[in-house]
Formats: sequence, structure tokens, C-alpha cells
Amino acid sequence: MKLDTFFNVKSIAVIGASNNKRKVGYAILKNIIDFGFKDRIYPINLHEKEILGLKCYSSVLEVEDEIDLAVFVIPAKACLSIAEECGKKGIKNIIVITAGFKEIGIEGARLERKLLAICKKYDINALGPNVLGFIDTQNKLNASFTNVFPKPGNVALISQSGAIITSSIDWSIPENLGFSKIISLGNKMDLNETDFLEALSEDPHTKVILMYVESIDEGQRFIEVAQQVVKKKPIVAIKAGVSDAGARAASSHTGALAGSKVAYFTAFKKCGIIQAKTLEDLFNYGMALSTERTPKGNSVVIITNAGGAGILATDAAEEAGLKLTAFTAEEVELFRANLPKAASIHNPIDVLGDARADRYKFVLETCAKIEAVKGIIVLMSPQAVTEFKETTDVIIDFYSRNAHIPLVVCYLGGLSNQDAMHRLRTHGVPCFSFPKDAVQAMAGIFKYSVILQQESERYERFGVDKSSCDTIFRKVLNDNRLVLLESEAIQVAKYYGLPTPETRLARTPEEAIEFANKMGYPVVLKISSPDILHKSDLGGIIVNITKPAEVRGSFNTIIRRVSKRMPNAKIYGVTVQKMIEKKGKEIIIGANKDPQFGHLLMCGFGGIYVNFLEDVAFRLNPVSRKDALEMLSETKVYRLLKGVRGEPPSDIESLIDAILRISQLLTDHPIINELDINPLLVYRKNEGVSILDIKITLKREEK
Repeated sequence: MKLDTFFNVKSIAVIGASNNKRKVGYAILKNIIDFGFKDRIYPINLHEKEILGLKCYSSVLEVEDEIDLAVFVIPAKACLSIAEECGKKGIKNIIVITAGFKEIGIEGARLERKLLAICKKYDINALGPNVLGFIDTQNKLNASFTNVFPKPGNVALISQSGAIITSSIDWSIPENLGFSKIISLGNKMDLNETDFLEALSEDPHTKVILMYVESIDEGQRFIEVAQQVVKKKPIVAIKAGVSDAGARAASSHTGALAGSKVAYFTAFKKCGIIQAKTLEDLFNYGMALSTERTPKGNSVVIITNAGGAGILATDAAEEAGLKLTAFTAEEVELFRANLPKAASIHNPIDVLGDARADRYKFVLETCAKIEAVKGIIVLMSPQAVTEFKETTDVIIDFYSRNAHIPLVVCYLGGLSNQDAMHRLRTHGVPCFSFPKDAVQAMAGIFKYSVILQQESERYERFGVDKSSCDTIFRKVLNDNRLVLLESEAIQVAKYYGLPTPETRLARTPEEAIEFANKMGYPVVLKISSPDILHKSDLGGIIVNITKPAEVRGSFNTIIRRVSKRMPNAKIYGVTVQKMIEKKGKEIIIGANKDPQFGHLLMCGFGGIYVNFLEDVAFRLNPVSRKDALEMLSETKVYRLLKGVRGEPPSDIESLIDAILRISQLLTDHPIINELDINPLLVYRKNEGVSILDIKITLKREEK
């Protein structure tokens, strides 16, 4: 494993260690000592003989023993020569705390590239620059300048923001959430989130991985690694910089270029990463998943002593995708016979405000015996007779004896229940102050169980003519174009088995008449120019042409209109297309190549209002048949395709087939930058589909 020595440090040098309490070099060295690191520590400083009771060296080259890790707390320009010394010493891991690299601009970026080159020369793993540091609670190593120490635990945190780390540690202490590893990524000059995901997947002390990301490097590798990691342990991620303003902030913060919101969210979905919308969600999920309890379904019971809290939890459960267990008649009678008459014996079970520990115990034990119950959410609000201590004893005992049932607790209030909440968390029981947080935590446990049950995706392959498409693409590039003419794009679609109307490119009115006569009337005429993507806006389309004289007149009219409105557009002629008179549902299928993750495939309601309605769904390419159906089912148009108000259902299978063929087209030809099919007509069931308009744009491959 690349980071074996990084995760098993036996000796550490702090380059830039200081006796000045105001300097970071002092704080980091003191943290290493105070956190309890038991192995060798070497302060490095040109001007000191001793720091914090440890012998000081002027250079790592003066240290006789091997050094596993060096921490840089020195000016940015000094990092180059010190990195050379580390390389000569044989140090294989460095943490560059220092800022002043690419996050400050061109000069900083140039300096960072030089530092990276030195690290590559000596095969050094480099974390940073511009980082808070690294914490390994199992190894008792705190090579960071945090102001408080985290508790040991089984949750790993990877963050691109140092402030998020310090805040999270500060928050985690009273919440009793413990960490295994905490990694500050900074500028990600060398080591990135994927490297640490790979390493943490093999770390026996880590059971859950939390991520705060502003950008992701090596998108394709990230997906491949994350898909393997989630089979071993859950990953929960929050993506910052999803708004335009947020993306700009992310860029200035760490020099990262934030990708599009859709690309990241679809990438997380493809990997099986659980997405958190807020920091609160991130740690709620982490707290619940660290229990390592996996339900076999989403059927839950809510137990409460307050009706309002039960209603809030019920609403949150429905929103989060959980279902309330429906009890059988016998089970209802059992609750009725053992609970007060005023109690609500259906789900949520309201044991009333005067409920003591024995009442909670009865309901918990009964629910544990009901096979349909896959999870339990316990709510308790402070009442005059509420027994927080005794009920907490009951819950802890129940939790220890029923490892097969995920359980989360919500103790509403604050003043009355702090000791009880602390006891629950100490015994590993996830406990929250608000119903929605408890429900979200349970939903996170269920989401991960679904991810574990997912089978490996199978991508279908069709018999296609890939080489003929390559020929078209080469011809387009040789013509110094990136946009295919419609006639060329239609031909590409045909090579991949997609149904298209007969289409020909006419250079003259006479050619247009000849083509129209052969394919039969009515026909459609469209301007053919790589400079014009929205033909109708310029009067570049005329439909329902029924005779030769109309073909001639329409040809000349289109050329005249477009030449007047876009005199500099390069015109190749006019496309003649057999007009599709058959009616069908209008669908859009599109693709856009994201710089991090590759092609994003889109499908949804098509036609002229696609940008207004925004009834579309996305997946990262390639997609399986299951992906395609799920993508469609996320749109409103899917209900129309299934048939409404007496309409017959549409040919959904042929539509899915078209999506899969387009997926293969994108996989086979990464040179495609954008693809837009709008509309694709979907006819009645078993009657197929047809493409009416297709645009393809290429991206010149970098040499």
C-alpha cells in the first residue's frame, strides 16, 4: 500500500520547530508531544539547541536514525531546498503545512510545481501544501496545529478545509464522536482524496469515512476506488462550492476548480457514496454508521412519549425514504393489552407523557420480536415523571442484546438530559436532540444497506459500426471543425442502430429536389452550418414541403434568411429530411463531458420547453439498463410515458434501448464533448422511437 509508512509512523521530524509559543512550529511540536506520540521526535531548527526538552538539529541530514515523516513549517520558498534534503535523507513522507503556493496565484503555482517535481524525483509522498496537518489517534500522532485533541474512535475525516476540521473536532468532544484518522488535504499537490480513500479502506481502525470536498482530482480513478471502498465501509461526503458563488469561493480557498453540482452528485451516486447536504448531516450519518448495524429493510418503528415529536419524526421518515412498520391485528392487540387506553398503539407508538422506563422496555422488547421491524427510533421529551436515567439503562441494555436491530435515540430538550445523552453515546448508541436528525441517521444506515445489496452493474454492448464513426470524426477535425453537420450526426446515429429519418445534404436547389423526390414528400429543409446550433431561431427550418417547386423556394429562402442574419456563418448547404408525421412523446437525450468525471448522460422531457421545464435526470456514463430506467423514473414525463387519462403507454423499452446505445456511443468515442438529441419521439408500446434532431460536438484531443 502506498501509504503504509504514512499510517505507521515511528519517527517524525518537525522542520521549522520553534520555542516561540506564537508560531505554528511550536504548536505542532507541542501537539505531537502532548498527544502522546511514543516514538522518536526530531525538532529541526538552524538556531536552536533544544525545543520543549528535545534535542534540536539544524538539518534532517544531521539525524542519524531513519525518519518516516517530516512536517514542513517553514517559508514557502525554503521548501524546495528542504525537500531536496529530505529526499537525500530517504524520507518517504512529508506534510507541507506551509501556505503560499497555488492558492495565491501564478507564482505560487510555479513554486508548487517545482516542489512536486522534487517529490517525484525522490519518490516522496507529500500531503499539502497549505494544510492543517494529519492526526492518527491509534498511533497517538497529532501532526497538526489543532487547538483541541480528538477522541479516539472509528470514524475517519478527510477534509479540504482546515477550519472544518478544527470546528468538527471541537464539536465532536461533547458529542462523544471519536476519530481514527483526520486528514487535511489542502492544495493536493501530490496526495489526494483518492489516495487516502484507498489507504483507509485497508485501515482496521476505520469503519466509516467522512469527506468534505471542494474539488476531486482524478475523477475516473476516484470513481473506481470509491466503488471498491464502499463494499467494505461506508463513505459519506458533502460537496462544497455547488453554487456559482460557492464555486468561486472554493477556487480562491485552495486553488481548486470546483466542478459542476450535477457531475459531483451523479458521481457520488454511481460510487455508492452517501451524500450529506449539511455538516450536521455528515456527522449524524457518521455517528449512526459507526455502529456497524445494517438493516435488511426500511421498515421502522417510532416510539415516543410526545405526540408532536412523533408526528415530526413521521414526516421526516417519509421524506427520508423510510416506511413505518404496519402491525398485524395480533400485534396491535398485544400493544393494546399492555399499554394505557389513551396510548396510540399504531405506528408511531405514543406511550404517553407519563411513561416510565418499564413502558419503554415493553415496547422495545416487543418490537424486537416482530420480524417486520428493521429499525427503531426512540423519542423522549422531558416531562415531570420522565425517567431519563432508568430509561437510558433500559435502552443501553436492549442495544447491547440486539445487535441485529439498528436503533437511534432522540432526547428532546437539553438541560434535563445531558448526562443521559452522554451515557448513551459512551455505550455507542447514536443519540440526537431533534427528531429529524435521528430519522436522518436511521435513513443513512438504511441507505448503506441498499448500497451493500446492489449487484455489480452490467453494461450491454450492441453490434455497431464504430470504425465508420471514427472516419466521420476524423473528417470533421480535418475540416477544422468541432461541430458535426446534421447529416453527419444522423449518420453516426445510424451506425449505432438508432432510428433516424432519411437525411441528405443538398448543395443546390436541384440536388434538394432530387433527394426529396427519392425519399418522398412531405420533407423538411434545414440550414446546414456548424456555426448555427439553433436553426429555428434564424428561420433556418421550413417544414411540411410537399412538392418540387416548394423545395426550390424553401432552399433559397433559408439561404437568404441565414446569410442576412449571420453573414459570417459557414454554410455547407441545406439538409433535406423525410418529415415524420407520426405523433409521439417528445424526449431529450443529451450528454456533456465533465472535466473530472467524463460524460454526463441526461434524459427527460424534450421539445422547445426543455430549458424552461427542466424535467430531466442525469447519470454518469456508462449506464446499465437499471440506471436508464431509474433515470427515466425520476422525471415527470415518465408518468406520461406509462400512460395517463386513458392514453396507451409509450414504448419505454425502445427508449431505454436508445439510451443504452447512446451510452455505448459515448464510451466508444471519448472525443465527443456534447451530444443533444431533441426531440426523440417515443411512439406507442411496441412501435419504437425516432430521432428528429441530433447535434454532436467534438473536443480536439490534447497531444
